[in-house]
Amino acid sequence: MNQTEQARNHAFQQTLLSARRTMLLSEILKLAIDSFRSSKLRFALTALGMVIGTASVILVVTIGLTGKQFILNEIQKIGTNEVEVEYSGGGATGAERLLYNDYLTREDEKAVLAQVPSVLASSPVLETHDRISFGGGVVKDTLVLGVSSQYKDVRNLIVLSGRSIDDEDENAHIKCAVVTEPFAREMFGSSDSAIGQTFQITGIPFTIVGTFKESVDTFGQTEISDQTILIPYSVARYFTGTDSVKQLYFSVRSMEEVPDATREVLRVITSRHKPASVYHAQNLKELLTTAEVIANALTAVLVLVAAVTLAVGGVGIMNIMLANVRSRIREIGIRKALGATYREIKLQFLAEAVIISLAGGIVGTFVGLCVPLSIRFFTDYALPISGWSVLIALASALLVGVVFGTVPATRAAQMDPVESLKYE
Repeated sequence: MNQTEQARNHAFQQTLLSARRTMLLSEILKLAIDSFRSSKLRFALTALGMVIGTASVILVVTIGLTGKQFILNEIQKIGTNEVEVEYSGGGATGAERLLYNDYLTREDEKAVLAQVPSVLASSPVLETHDRISFGGGVVKDTLVLGVSSQYKDVRNLIVLSGRSIDDEDENAHIKCAVVTEPFAREMFGSSDSAIGQTFQITGIPFTIVGTFKESVDTFGQTEISDQTILIPYSVARYFTGTDSVKQLYFSVRSMEEVPDATREVLRVITSRHKPASVYHAQNLKELLTTAEVIANALTAVLVLVAAVTLAVGGVGIMNIMLANVRSRIREIGIRKALGATYREIKLQFLAEAVIISLAGGIVGTFVGLCVPLSIRFFTDYALPISGWSVLIALASALLVGVVFGTVPATRAAQMDPVESLKYE
């Protein structure tokens, strides 16, 4: 036999093998469908566990993503594009330490704006604690912050009534003030009632032109407290007698540019001061990263909890398939007597387990997606939906079918055909 004839025989054998495999697969599917038709209720109840399990996976991922989105949005309201630079000490030696500090200045602020293109806005923060007096002899210790007109945008503050400090106030040294909502309620009853009211700082009268609050409750972990008054920086510096500030705030063009901008801002400022002076630049990038890691970890834990439901559904499939094998012992004996191999019997029962699991997984995926999609349709809130959760749910359903269907399928394939034919 020449090489050509050998090649033809090999190709013919491969064609026959492929055809047999196709026939085997179609036969297995036909037998599985006939088995399901004969016991529809049992099939439906077995698949119900997988429906609940896969729906739980998708809903848990949706809940986790929603919580993550909420946490990140709350942090971003504080100002994810914000960079804060603060003087920490140093720059003076010996007796100078009592008299001299290498504080930041407005010139540092201007230098940063000129040399760091990604910085769009900035504001100094000049902090003083003064006793302010109201009509009727009321005296109150209050935190007073001298800021520029851009402070509101840099810190993402919300003006509740009136207006914020503007460029005209700063340039003309107008003695106006913007107070926090708790301060306005305590002293005047409401935010609206505070507008137009006056008070005095060391005998100098100020008029309240607006009230404000932070975009998100920081629980006192920022420079702003419940009892805080904002006044123009150009006016506040008269109370300290110096143009120096301890903090400078900058707003960067985008969150992605914050790390590089933070390094550049710190480089510009340190280059303008004594080598021994220490300045710290900080932003919310690390806080966002940490919050994202925590949210992802919590989502993973919830998914593992939902996986328990899938495992319970898998145990249900295994129990039903074991009972199915026992009720079909004679059928297995007849198939083996007619020439069915160990592999064919095993594939038959394994295919039935996988089909039950996948059918439940598909229905469960549909149910799991219907909930967030319905909320999207009937409300304005767009719940996040992860395509990965769908793939994970379906892959888990397939894996459960294979894992928990292997034992019943193996037991069916290992049955002795003679003993199976004798079974009543």
